Amino acid sequence: HNVAWEPHRLSLVAGFVDAGESLEACVRREVFEEVGVELAQVRYVASQPWPFPRSLMLGFVARAVSPAIRVDGVEIDRAEFVSRADYDARLGDGRLGMPTSASIAATLIGLWRSGELPC
Repeated sequence: HNVAWEPHRLSLVAGFVDAGESLEACVRREVFEEVGVELAQVRYVASQPWPFPRSLMLGFVARAVSPAIRVDGVEIDRAEFVSRADYDARLGDGRLGMPTSASIAATLIGLWRSGELPC
């Protein structure tokens, strides 16, 4: 949860690739920087155009090395792992809002909810 968002909005970790950095290394670095989670088995899933000039969003799935989460409290104030059942329950009762359908986050979450991506 980004500190600037409304309370029920959650999304996926996002970031920018540094010059000379592989995409997989970027995913590992950004996730560790934002939520303190170490990743293994990073795998590309999908892409989407992004409205900034010459930009592209790339979506990946990965396995966490451990369930420990650490947020900085400045940009991200909370993060958590959720099961499909918990995600659906929160979505159903309004405690959680789904990202807009045009976003890569919605695509990845939809694939995960349908069982097409590992949890």
